[in-house]
Amino acid sequence: MSLAVQIRQPGGPEQLQIVDVPVGEPGPGEVRIRHHAVGLNFIDVYHRTGLYPLQLPATIGMEGAGVVEAVGPGVTHLAVGDRVAYASHPPGSYCERRVMPAQCVCKLPDGISFETGAAMMLKGLTAQYLLKKVRPVEGLEPGDHVLFHAAAGGVGLIACQWAKHLGLQLIGTAGTDDKCRLALANGAAHAINYRTEDFVARVREITGGKGVKVVYDSVGKDTWDKSLDCLRPFGLMASFGNASGPVPPFSPAILGAKGSLYVTRQTLFTHIATRESTQAMADDLFAVVLSGAVKIHIDQRYPLAEVQQAHRDLEARKTTGCTILTL
Repeated sequence: MSLAVQIRQPGGPEQLQIVDVPVGEPGPGEVRIRHHAVGLNFIDVYHRTGLYPLQLPATIGMEGAGVVEAVGPGVTHLAVGDRVAYASHPPGSYCERRVMPAQCVCKLPDGISFETGAAMMLKGLTAQYLLKKVRPVEGLEPGDHVLFHAAAGGVGLIACQWAKHLGLQLIGTAGTDDKCRLALANGAAHAINYRTEDFVARVREITGGKGVKVVYDSVGKDTWDKSLDCLRPFGLMASFGNASGPVPPFSPAILGAKGSLYVTRQTLFTHIATRESTQAMADDLFAVVLSGAVKIHIDQRYPLAEVQQAHRDLEARKTTGCTILTL
């Protein structure tokens, strides 16, 4: 048996209930993992509220780190006793132990702790694909400006550091002066408090009126329209989340009027659809973390029993950097 956090119906944090669930043996292509720490992400909120529906009852959570307890037939890249970390479908990481597909589970280098591994996989792999793969049609070169919303969040702080490492001029937005200072301390070239400043005007000022080549936006509804106004001609609007709610329908003609813009809606799970792509992305993430160019900030830790409060704080935007649940 294993303690796990389940939802029986969509709703608020009060729907997160700790229950005992049976844990069996891994089947073909599966492993059983005993978690040491679990990552908290906004996608967990989407699952809890029903924005991304799950078959209920469901254990939620997409990210964790721990030790392999058992290996099913056909799994060759992992062995019992391996230290591992993952970001993976299906949801279910909010638990002590689980059986899951081995495809997206990666060996964790000795120089990276379980807590760091649990905090970094979903957010770090997201930053990796955004900066390395989701690029405007004209490409990105050192010195180019990009706009990154929620720059003091888990993905944002990793992206600030990684963008600086790549020579990009990242303009970050955040909702408080303290969060703006945090983004700057982690490599953002500029930071804009969107509650007190017009971020479109500031982006135009910073870029000499040109606009940015790409906007990376996990906020959604609240930032969408203004983000389009921050782009230069042929720029790319890269949506990868809906923290403020889904983007409402819009006419494609707007994209032509604003400069023949491109729009994409990305999700990590397309990028890690194969064992090979998952490992290649993880290797890139591990290397940049082990080099010290990117540091993983775990700013909040909650025992598994306090998962409801963790969700309340995340939704209230009281958190910065990464958040983990400890076991």
